[in-house]
Amino acid sequence: MTAPSGSLRGASPRGRVWAHVGQPFTETAYDVVVVGAGRMGAFAARELRRLAPALRLLLVEEGGLPNEEGATLLAPGVWTARDAPPGREAEAAWTRAQLAATLGDVQFRAAPLAELGAGADPHPDARPTGEALADWPEALALLDPVDLPWARVDAGAATFRPGAVALNAAQEAVRLGADLLLNTRACPGEGGRMTLERLSVTNTHEVVVHERRAVQAAQVLLAAGAAGPALAEHALGVHTAHGRAYRQAPRLERPSGADSPTLRAGGLTLRPQAGGWTLVPAIWHRDPQGYVPAGGLLTGVLTGLRRETLEDLVALMDAVPALAGGGLGLGRSLSDVPGAWLALPGGRPDAPPLWQRLDDTHTLLLGGPLADVLGLSVAHDLAATLAGTEGRPWAPAD
Repeated sequence: MTAPSGSLRGASPRGRVWAHVGQPFTETAYDVVVVGAGRMGAFAARELRRLAPALRLLLVEEGGLPNEEGATLLAPGVWTARDAPPGREAEAAWTRAQLAATLGDVQFRAAPLAELGAGADPHPDARPTGEALADWPEALALLDPVDLPWARVDAGAATFRPGAVALNAAQEAVRLGADLLLNTRACPGEGGRMTLERLSVTNTHEVVVHERRAVQAAQVLLAAGAAGPALAEHALGVHTAHGRAYRQAPRLERPSGADSPTLRAGGLTLRPQAGGWTLVPAIWHRDPQGYVPAGGLLTGVLTGLRRETLEDLVALMDAVPALAGGGLGLGRSLSDVPGAWLALPGGRPDAPPLWQRLDDTHTLLLGGPLADVLGLSVAHDLAATLAGTEGRPWAPAD
């Protein structure tokens, strides 16, 4: 990789962290700037520093500690081989190994996943629901086995904390020499010229731009999640076919145990977490341009669940009667139910993560709905490509 013009000092053994505007930031040039410290951007930064330690790298995050909010924090955190597209099973297995062994405490837990279905049994490995869930009565109590008569159990599935993946990957990147700039909005420009807007909060809780700094980068990775495609369009004039959707994660306060399985029914994922269940509705389509999430109405009462989420849950109440009880967290406004914008690579809810060259300097990195299964491998592939290393660790040897 060609470094930007000007003299660059050698990479430090450990990177620096600028957490607030009281810490002066005077750097003017980097080999790589990564915009966004969610799991995709943070892991790409870690892998770049690991594979090419001579490159000077800056990781920029608009929030505070990496991934204080956003799609990474609200991702399901469920790994299952069932979600791997055909031909990418080895890549998914590599991602699982990274989650299990190399990212610190992400609360990785081998936990079965039960996929429940209606109608005739279409799979040779499916079993009657009552039999398949006999060891987990707390899970079986949520369902109606008549409406969901069969289940397929993936014993090799696992759960983890995606937010901890981002945090630990960012910390490891810093330990390996990457610089980290928090509370800063990155505004890319042509030729790797970038304006960094350092943000502060007034005593009336208004976020304002405290100062602007200019940085030159040889390569820029846009890993800003659902905001990435819009950033490419507005800042660089590059149109992409990617989309976004708004996903909420309401809670179901029904008992779950330390060994409870993850459940899937009708596109809804019920993940055991903190003694209850986190609900992750399916994404059926992209939200239209200009869509503003708003709460819905249930029998005339305002709720924090947007209408699309409500409709999905109401449609499942016969098959999952627990949704009709008092344990479902409806909230009174949208702010009561966690939600975030999610990137849709290619504009499709079933598309895997990807990276895309926008020009000679800028690359877009997107996670999306399948980031739990393939996100880390795609981020590694981009880092290896920029670092000029050959081969993919999940590919069979020639």
